[in-house]
Amino acid sequence: MSIKRASASKERVTLKLLKRNAILRDLPDEQASVVLKTAEIVEMKTRQSVYLPEDKIKAVYFPIDAFLSVVTRMKDGAMIEVGTVGREGMTGIPLLMGSESTANECFCQVPGRALVIPSQTFRQLLPNEKVRKLLDRYLQAYVNMLGQLAACNRLHSVLERAARWLLMTHDRVNRDSFALTHEFLATMLGSRRSGVTIAAAALQRAGYIHYEHGCMTILDRKGLEQASCECYEVTRRQFGSFLRPSVKQAA
Repeated sequence: MSIKRASASKERVTLKLLKRNAILRDLPDEQASVVLKTAEIVEMKTRQSVYLPEDKIKAVYFPIDAFLSVVTRMKDGAMIEVGTVGREGMTGIPLLMGSESTANECFCQVPGRALVIPSQTFRQLLPNEKVRKLLDRYLQAYVNMLGQLAACNRLHSVLERAARWLLMTHDRVNRDSFALTHEFLATMLGSRRSGVTIAAAALQRAGYIHYEHGCMTILDRKGLEQASCECYEVTRRQFGSFLRPSVKQAA
């Protein structure tokens, strides 16, 4: 899979735009001002790189409506998704835990925008007690999600896992339609493309989704929730207020 780099947007960073990401939304005023001074908006496309294994993490990404995947890549090139990041969170977890790199890889899976700040700026936020509590709460939810996804990938059917993944993506991009291919979904689920195609076709026949020309649209969330395994609801509860509806239009 080829990796591309994100490009900076000319859009101005505003306080209202910060509020479209759950971490930035809940920053104290002083720390929000620090972010506003150094943040930039990047327009992310599918497969654009955020960081590579063992590379020094130079910036922290806070998605607005982009959806990022954290993956583990095997020696033969195969990879599987081990984490996700959307508007509920950020990519700076290794920095939060005192590391400057990680063994995993992160890239954009669903195109959209993200706010980016230098790692040095991120570290300046950490001494604040309110910020640290906010980030620790997110870290706990993220780690709990990793454990749930490991169990899910081991125990549940492709159809259930596909429904769970689509629901999680829907929550994080905060819109009904997003770019997605069966091949990419299969890679993220660690399944064969043929199995994912059959599962997606079943969900479409049930009227839960519509898929055409690489675009996925969620039509019936309740139906999709019924088709999903228990892991979606468990994961959703872990993130709680991080996934409450965000501001739809940024100024």
